[in-house]
Amino acid sequence: MRSLRLRSAALRLAIGALFVAAGVLVASDFAEARAGRSMSFGSRGSRTWSTPAPTPTAPTAQPMQRSATPQAQPGASTLGTAAAARPGGFFNRGGFMGGLMGGLLGAGIFGLLMGSGFFSGLGSLSGILGLLLQVALIFIVVRLVMGWMRSRNQPSYAGGARPDGRPEPMAREALNGAAAPAGGTGAAAPRFGFGTGPRGKPIKLEGSDFDAFERMLGDVQDAYSRGDRAALAGLATPEMAGYLAGELDELDRDGLENQLGDVKLLQGDLSEAWAEETGEYATVAMRYELTDVTREKATGRVVQGDPQRKEQAVEFWTFTRAPGGDWKLSAIQQG
Repeated sequence: MRSLRLRSAALRLAIGALFVAAGVLVASDFAEARAGRSMSFGSRGSRTWSTPAPTPTAPTAQPMQRSATPQAQPGASTLGTAAAARPGGFFNRGGFMGGLMGGLLGAGIFGLLMGSGFFSGLGSLSGILGLLLQVALIFIVVRLVMGWMRSRNQPSYAGGARPDGRPEPMAREALNGAAAPAGGTGAAAPRFGFGTGPRGKPIKLEGSDFDAFERMLGDVQDAYSRGDRAALAGLATPEMAGYLAGELDELDRDGLENQLGDVKLLQGDLSEAWAEETGEYATVAMRYELTDVTREKATGRVVQGDPQRKEQAVEFWTFTRAPGGDWKLSAIQQG
């Protein structure tokens, strides 16, 4: 009887844990359900899988989680070459050392096969010791010379790209607007800063470009809130428009809608702006606020969020365009 009660209690605990887990999953699925659902996805050309340069608005960025751009395996092209070039042992060496060690081993094996001992092929023991001493001296001299040559050929990274591929910190200056006066109660005017990454061909942006970025921030969120897939297709690349349309399809299947409003840019900085053969790219860090509410379509009941409370988000948005064309959203990464 006691074991039956224990099993019943364990079953109730297991069922309760399942309900708690389901609630956590639902909450995490709809938390911050704005365009992108707090994920990092899209493409940034050749920089898709690299971290955007830090800015005062967003010092760090979440790595890309989903992209149509293939991710190159670091060192994959040189792995086979390095393995082939790496010596496999003391006797497996090229040049003079390899020939000398091979000859010493061959002489010993020949002596063993003839039945006269491993060292018989090289003469007396004193001769072998003398030969080994010379080999050791030559080995030390060769190592010293190679180390000196490596130090001479080591590249200098002062003032250039770092050896780990990360960008060096760069100074930025305001493009438009001034910071709010000290002690002021009003919010500072939205502004962007200058900056370019150390890779690729840097490009210079105009004030109209930054105005377009701010405008597109609101346009994308508005189109997403209305479920307007056609509008999203005009604002984003086909890849990004497909991702956002997929999110809207999921909401439709669940009988939900994500209502976004009062989108306002608070601060923005240019992280990188560069040109490639496929077009021009600009990654900007933006801190903005908005209302983010998920409702049931049939009843209007609020499932997630508060229509009376504004939330803030910090994200890196990447835009791309053909030379002379219009900017389109190509990636979103969380700050």
